[in-house]
Amino acid sequence: MSLPLVAPVFPAGREPLPPGVTEEEREAYQQAKKYQDMMSAGMESCVTKTVIAGAGGFAIGGLFSLMSSSFAYEDPLLRQNLSTQQKAREIFKEMGRGMWKSGKGFGKVGALFAGIECVIESYRAKNDMVNPVLAGFVAGGILARNSGPKAVVGGGLAFAAFSAAIDLFLRRETPDDD
Repeated sequence: MSLPLVAPVFPAGREPLPPGVTEEEREAYQQAKKYQDMMSAGMESCVTKTVIAGAGGFAIGGLFSLMSSSFAYEDPLLRQNLSTQQKAREIFKEMGRGMWKSGKGFGKVGALFAGIECVIESYRAKNDMVNPVLAGFVAGGILARNSGPKAVVGGGLAFAAFSAAIDLFLRRETPDDD
């Protein structure tokens, strides 16, 4: 007997299946749902967001350095007494050092900003424009901490403004093409 305005209660593991899933596929569906729930919980973790942002920043920084090293001016007199193979080896070592240095810097900035933003978002329990601006201010201040108090405030304001501009761009409404 079905009672009106009462939510149905099903025993665990016997909930109704979505359309298109048969009873024989129930176990595989529940296993996939379990993994999906675990991945969702992991992606909501501040640690996971920080690690992903740091790794992404490291990769982007290395890529930027690789691209910019292709525009670097190579002085032909600098390595004139080396063979072609030795020159190539030296150039690649230099490129690798630049990629490592740039990647570390971008990774540090990405991880710092993402971690701070996630903590602020978790604390406030809101996802709005305030989070990236606050995170940008704090991250900018931390990055400029060795340059004095004026630089801390200036770095915080600059990073907050940059974060606000990027977030406004990403949150904008796209026009419908209907």
